[in-house]
Amino acid sequence: MLKHLAILALATFWLLGAVSASASGPVGTTGNLDNATPPKHSSRSKSTIHKNGSSHHSKRHSRRAYDPWHLGSFGDPSAEDNPTGDDPVIRQAALDALGRLNGSMVVVDPNTGRILSMVNQKLALTGGFTPCSTFKPIVALAALHEGIITPTTKLYVGSHTRVDLTDALARSNNVFFHKLGEMLGFRRITEYAQEFGLGEKAGLEIPGESAGNYPSAPPKEGGVGFLAYCGTDVEVTPLQMAAVISAIANGGTLYALQYPRTPEEIAEFRPVVRRRLDNLAANIPQIRDGLAGSVLYGTGRSAYDPDLSIYGKTGTCSENGARLGWFISFAGEPQSQYVVVVLLRGGRIMYGPHAAEVAGHFYRDLMQREHPTQASRIDAYPGLSRR
Repeated sequence: MLKHLAILALATFWLLGAVSASASGPVGTTGNLDNATPPKHSSRSKSTIHKNGSSHHSKRHSRRAYDPWHLGSFGDPSAEDNPTGDDPVIRQAALDALGRLNGSMVVVDPNTGRILSMVNQKLALTGGFTPCSTFKPIVALAALHEGIITPTTKLYVGSHTRVDLTDALARSNNVFFHKLGEMLGFRRITEYAQEFGLGEKAGLEIPGESAGNYPSAPPKEGGVGFLAYCGTDVEVTPLQMAAVISAIANGGTLYALQYPRTPEEIAEFRPVVRRRLDNLAANIPQIRDGLAGSVLYGTGRSAYDPDLSIYGKTGTCSENGARLGWFISFAGEPQSQYVVVVLLRGGRIMYGPHAAEVAGHFYRDLMQREHPTQASRIDAYPGLSRR
């Protein structure tokens, strides 16, 4: 009798475990992962056989069924592009930097709003993606202009540590921006986000462009704090983020981005100003140190080059079975000549620091091709050092 009861209990225990495993679903949207260590890839191509004759293959197949990343990381990002009108030198540098990665790169002149090259035009124009931590510069500017913080204000972020805005941007500190979000509130964050053009098309009569989406209320899960540090429930295109970082690069002018394609359109190109962010002109220089710090010692340090002055912000999160890796950036001092936005989509290897690495390759390649960048040596960063 006892033997039968033991067998029944063991069978019940096994059945409950199987049901629990089958009920576990894919991981949902995650927040900033910019400081995550990249996964190590094994060079072994064959399964290892155990002494009992079993193979790792079946276990890997089982894990793959619950893998939250359902989009491949590799492909041909330019397969459906029409490159007519792109600057050929810039486009080739962008293609070389992206390689076979599943992603998009947009290169813009921030002083005119002209799109110089757009690789993976479908992804750059028609998608709507969470901006992840690239939303933080907008929140930083809102907090500065509203007088909630100054550049030297230090907030407690845990582990007996307080950080200021420069370090919070450079290291993409979620706790810092979660607190800013709660202090600002949804209405004020929305005002600044919309002033930068989120929720509306960034381009001027560019066929197929999406306007993305800006939410009408804070996220149900996480509230305004999650919105502030990860852009939760916001949907943006790489083109929109190129307009945002262009306005920061040029000191406060939001241009309508234009994509002239024919020689006649290029010859007749004239900048079109969407709005001037005069109220933020004094605050924009106050976040540049944080964007420089990201490349010097923070989450964007894989873009660093001693011969270039690069300012940028990484972003990492996941949605709809894909991991997103962002890097929004500009280069050149004192006047920036190029804005580069990289968005990577795919599996585990797609994260913000990887996007920064891609942008770094682009900038270096462009300089080596002797294209005029006016990029200066690292001492052009005012008052900053590698920390």
